[in-house]
Amino acid sequence: MPVVNVMLNRLRKLLPGIKIEKALDMLPFVGLDIEGIDSDSVRVEYNPNRPDLSSDYGIVRALAGLIDRETGIPKFRLAGKSRLQIQVDKSVRKVRPFVVALAAMNGKLDNETLKQIITMQEDLHNGVGRRRKKASIGIHNLDAINFPVRYTTVNEKHVFSPLNSEAELSIAQILSTHAMGIAYAGLLSNFDNYPVLIDNSNVTLSFPPIINSSATKVDIMCKNLFVEVTANDSKTADDMLAIISTTLFDAGFQIKTVTITEDGKSKETPDLVARKMSIDTEYVNDILGLDLTAKEIVACLKKSRLDAKPLGTKKIACTIPRYRTDILHGVDLAEEVAIGYGIYRIEPNFPKSPTSGQRSRLSAYFTAIRQVMTGLGMLEAFNFSLTSKDVQYLLCGRTEGADVLTVDETKSAEHEVLRSSLVPSLLQTLSRNVHEEYPQRLFEIGKAFQKQGDKIEEKWVVAAVAAHGEAGYTEIKSAMQALLFSGFGVSKDITTTVFDSPLYTKGRCAKIFATNKDIGIIGEITPFAIDNFKLRVPVAAFEIDLSTLLGI
Repeated sequence: MPVVNVMLNRLRKLLPGIKIEKALDMLPFVGLDIEGIDSDSVRVEYNPNRPDLSSDYGIVRALAGLIDRETGIPKFRLAGKSRLQIQVDKSVRKVRPFVVALAAMNGKLDNETLKQIITMQEDLHNGVGRRRKKASIGIHNLDAINFPVRYTTVNEKHVFSPLNSEAELSIAQILSTHAMGIAYAGLLSNFDNYPVLIDNSNVTLSFPPIINSSATKVDIMCKNLFVEVTANDSKTADDMLAIISTTLFDAGFQIKTVTITEDGKSKETPDLVARKMSIDTEYVNDILGLDLTAKEIVACLKKSRLDAKPLGTKKIACTIPRYRTDILHGVDLAEEVAIGYGIYRIEPNFPKSPTSGQRSRLSAYFTAIRQVMTGLGMLEAFNFSLTSKDVQYLLCGRTEGADVLTVDETKSAEHEVLRSSLVPSLLQTLSRNVHEEYPQRLFEIGKAFQKQGDKIEEKWVVAAVAAHGEAGYTEIKSAMQALLFSGFGVSKDITTTVFDSPLYTKGRCAKIFATNKDIGIIGEITPFAIDNFKLRVPVAAFEIDLSTLLGI
């Protein structure tokens, strides 16, 4: 979770007249966790879905409402148009197509304010910007820029001096040798040309999403800032700019719009128009277990720095500031009511329903399975539903069919497919424990997945394996019969029919039938699979479809 370091002297300055102890006591009720406090600062952890809390200005803004110092939407207004312009070249469309910007004028920076702004920038990169893949931010000394600025692309031979470097480096050198280039080169690996912002004097300002130029480095002497956000997603860019705009306004800057020109069309950014939502009082009270009037709900929402007004007694119209990108649904507004009301005031009570809960039928069967299997000397294994194609198919000698459920753009070769059988996962578990003493007997209860036409079928399955020098069909069948008899009361109607399966040795494999239902498979694992998993002993296994057996 991201952490903001808040200096206590700044907290006193930003909340004059409020005891620091009171402010610290209220932090958890804004939805913040205190990670640590020392003599001059407090380290505060915030949820990534609240990027507006990524600086001490955002935290103070939220606290001010909760302690009744300032309620309703924060006072914010644009200072008009800056008449500065970014001209967007069509060459960026295939690389990083969107750009928005603002001008922050007539402000004063000190070391701590600059530190807060840079920390917020990195938190937005890693959170909302998805480690710069969706969007990235450049903050520049506006007075060092000759407008208009061009947002265009260049080849890898283009040179400039990256931030904190006096030497000029080419794009290719930055991507291969500079720390930031190496870290984020993968975001541009599919392109031959690279996005840059260049001013009217041909000075490179930024190479997004990698690094800014030294030419526009920001320090505490800067009075005017130029902030640009480049992105692969338009909404993400607007969201990030809205948060930055509000923070810089709270820091004492005047915020002016910048003109973005593309294909003869122009727009002004940032767009900070508040959103409107409505919510029912009954819905809020049902969610929170309270009995608040419309007037009381409005007061709570205002303490959460929203604006609201009752529409009669049953509905409330809410106005949401642009920087609150986390509010998407009525349940989010209900949460804001809870925060404004005071989570510490909400008392637990018994549900109104006269019924009491009980264990589900399926849970009771799972307990019975565990009791039987552990009684047979087996250990329970827990594996992920996602596994690799090698484990599920290649190493087992199973063929990948058209019904394989794969993960698009998976980041890990170990999590490529949803498993259709639990036995390969148990074989992998055995392979990781070859150094342990034999015999090894394992079982697992989990879900198997299959594609049936346009639908995905999920079914509960129990599987077991026995691995040791004498493991065979007879032993594993005895375990299977004990499970069906003791766990499910099935005894007379269990039959097995010879079956061929690529995972099991031919002639040592069978289908399992109970009450005339095909419920699973049993047999001895092939030498091919045993060798592939580097196991040293014979293995026998069974797998039972609980969903079919229990009719669920």
